[in-house]
Amino acid sequence: MSVLGAGVIGMGMGASHVEAFSNHPSTEVRGVCDVNLDRARAVAGRYNIGLATGDYRELLRRDDIHIISVSTPDMFHEEQAVAALEAGKDVLCEKPMALHIEECERMIAAADRTGRRLMIGQVCRYTPGFMLAKRLIDRGDIGELFFAESEYAHDYAGLTGWRSDPKIMREPFIGGACHAVDLVRWIAGDMEEVFAYANRRVLTDWPVDDCTIATFKFLSGAVGKVFCSIGCKRPYTMRSVFYGTKGTIITDNTSPAIDLCATGLPETAGGFIKLPVNINSHNVTSEVAELVSAILENRPVNTDGREGARTVAACRAAVESAATGKPVKVRTEF
Repeated sequence: MSVLGAGVIGMGMGASHVEAFSNHPSTEVRGVCDVNLDRARAVAGRYNIGLATGDYRELLRRDDIHIISVSTPDMFHEEQAVAALEAGKDVLCEKPMALHIEECERMIAAADRTGRRLMIGQVCRYTPGFMLAKRLIDRGDIGELFFAESEYAHDYAGLTGWRSDPKIMREPFIGGACHAVDLVRWIAGDMEEVFAYANRRVLTDWPVDDCTIATFKFLSGAVGKVFCSIGCKRPYTMRSVFYGTKGTIITDNTSPAIDLCATGLPETAGGFIKLPVNINSHNVTSEVAELVSAILENRPVNTDGREGARTVAACRAAVESAATGKPVKVRTEF
């Protein structure tokens, strides 16, 4: 198969998926969907796509569409991903995989049952600064990792649309901090236990906590924390710090360099040095490239449903801990 046909559901974040599939030499977008049909038609017109629809099932009925991108609000991920898998499509599903573990389990079961690929869009794994940090840590440049932290700091004040709809509002630690949780899982490994605190001091008219801090114990013996705020008054950031026995890395997704201090590198003897990186905080192009390569090479994807479910499980455990005031074990087996 020389060219894979793609269909994208949801023209919010999905617009960047359309762009990525359109620019890949082995894929062609053959249909887009949004409940706002005018928005779907606008994207279709911009990229010369033949089908724009308000019903995602139209994409699933097309034999010339082989990949479905699920880029809709979180509460629709399970239904649409499972339907796409059962229609014989490989699926790229935006993060978080789902809002509840039971939904993740059903998505995994559908992928297993159909033999199709289910890739979860954990985009931090494709952010240049984070990728470089992981390479340095895996290479041993900062020794054995003993503490890892990340944050999702984003001001949602004034936000409109489904994210701010009180009838369907998600927990920010699941919908937003899943980025940071997945990042520290990717670098430090799976968590064993979490203890979290939360409050709501800024977005007081929202029905969910706007600030959570979760402390994690990793299976490796390392410890760490993830901070989430959707009411903070500052520019968006995912500042992350990794402490090892021989050095430290400070990085985020919006800066043109990461900071490295390591005892084994003479050039850092005076403190931190800066290692330049590209800024690409939402590198959907590389996500699409990974899925397409996996299909063409007939191999599994890196961030499959089980990886996505482990991140959701860690997030849910933190929400439970904040609600109960007790430490909560993190599920890792799916």
